[in-house]
Amino acid sequence: MEKERKSGYNRIGSYDPFNQNLNENHDPDRSCPGKGGTYMNTPTPHIAAKQGEIAPSILLPGDPLRAKFIAENFLAGAKQFNATRNMFGYTGFYRDKPVSVMGTGMGCPSIGIYTHELIEGYGVKTLIRVGTTGAISEDVHIRDLVFAMGACAQTNYVREFGLPGDFAPIADFGLLIKAVFHAEQENLPYHVGNVLTSDLFYEPEKKKHDGLQFADMGVLAVEMETAALYANAALAKARALSILTVSDSMVTGEKTTAEERETSFADMIHVALEIV
Repeated sequence: MEKERKSGYNRIGSYDPFNQNLNENHDPDRSCPGKGGTYMNTPTPHIAAKQGEIAPSILLPGDPLRAKFIAENFLAGAKQFNATRNMFGYTGFYRDKPVSVMGTGMGCPSIGIYTHELIEGYGVKTLIRVGTTGAISEDVHIRDLVFAMGACAQTNYVREFGLPGDFAPIADFGLLIKAVFHAEQENLPYHVGNVLTSDLFYEPEKKKHDGLQFADMGVLAVEMETAALYANAALAKARALSILTVSDSMVTGEKTTAEERETSFADMIHVALEIV
């Protein structure tokens, strides 16, 4: 019986409420420690999970339906822990290791809220964004993987931290090097470098200009969440990495369908699960 309870789940994947060790920070009588030794009450305002129902490592797609797809197709014994605001979250097993997956919505404010609550309320230590991105470099092609080493920002999210200068949001190097290694082993097309995190999905025509562009600085692709993820992780001393699949190209005009974005792009999911 002790062996069955070691991971917090029994053999068929249902949660075992007698176990308190799924995450070493979990305490059944109080929420997990936040910054400065304080505690954030759980369930949190946006996550309905009880303590112990979320694993220390989590995959974070923007689309909650992609979270459901990952849970149903890549995790064994997955159990749902959240449906608040239809932001689905699940915990299951990958290679006998507990792993969670949860949607974050779109943009820095949304992923900022969810990652803060996951870290401060539930003690999550490793956060991997698995999402889509638009290529702005001619060397980056549709369906390629992009490992975001750093995030340039067209957002005020990090500035709201009140730092006395500009913070450079970067990935956890250990996760990054493992992702590169796995991509090499599997012969996957990938790129490592900066992405641009922007608050704008639809850019007004008048905003465009003929001056220097982010692509001229070697930035690979544009998305909407990585800068916030990396900033929250840095503040909390957690590990984070964005693994992105190119869904469309600003250079060639190629793009994938909404169904492909929800149910395909398996390469980035495999890489993420192998490195947690």
